[in-house]
Amino acid sequence: MADFQTPNLASRDFDTTVAFFATLGFSVGYRDSGWLILRRGSLCLEFFLFAGLDAEQSNFGACLRLDDLDGFYAKCVAAGVPVKNEGAPRLHPPKTEHWGGRRAALLDPDFNLLHLIQND
Repeated sequence: MADFQTPNLASRDFDTTVAFFATLGFSVGYRDSGWLILRRGSLCLEFFLFAGLDAEQSNFGACLRLDDLDGFYAKCVAAGVPVKNEGAPRLHPPKTEHWGGRRAALLDPDFNLLHLIQND
């Protein structure tokens, strides 16, 4: 197996996290009382239980580098994730950034910020 890394994100409630990410095509790879691993193809997100998280003050996040940003964004929209500027969960549409790449953003129910970045 090649070396790889996974982000460690906060979850106030694993059932809520699993339900949200299941609509985006993720499935449970591992779960116990304090740790959760979700997988979708080659993507892997790991969550630790943080029941007392003040989600609106959270600064947890990760970049998901995607071969098909538009397809994943469409899946988020189809799953009912709203496109809006406040609250969570929410989406921000893809746009070309000043550095030339395309990026969208997804905030999960715990305000974890996932930068959705198109692979070159």
